[in-house]
Amino acid sequence: QVQLVESGGGLVQAGDSLRLSCAASGRPFSSYSLSMGWFRQAPGKERDFVSAISWSGGNTVYADSVKGRFTISRDNAKNTVYLQMNSLKPEDTAVYYCAASSSTYSDPRKYAYWGQGTQVTVSP
Repeated sequence: QVQLVESGGGLVQAGDSLRLSCAASGRPFSSYSLSMGWFRQAPGKERDFVSAISWSGGNTVYADSVKGRFTISRDNAKNTVYLQMNSLKPEDTAVYYCAASSSTYSDPRKYAYWGQGTQVTVSP
């Protein structure tokens, strides 16, 4: 089993930056060779794919809406995945979730493990 806990959310202004972290407990990342993804969900909307990273970090995938602004990374020694978010926009406001899967899928149904989420609010 893998437990995931997100942190780093908050209230910022448009144009600001935030870095989200996702800490895993249980067996270390490397034991499962898990890929990790970030998703977000705004009120009344579906959970949308944001980004994903392979176990080695060699493959990263981004949604078009965040490409060039967000960067995903991971530190397997610390069992932690990060999402650096720059040039934030009001439309980035959502609850952000990290999740673990066997590959860098964009479909949330392919992710078996989920964190509880962290709120990101971007004011105009």
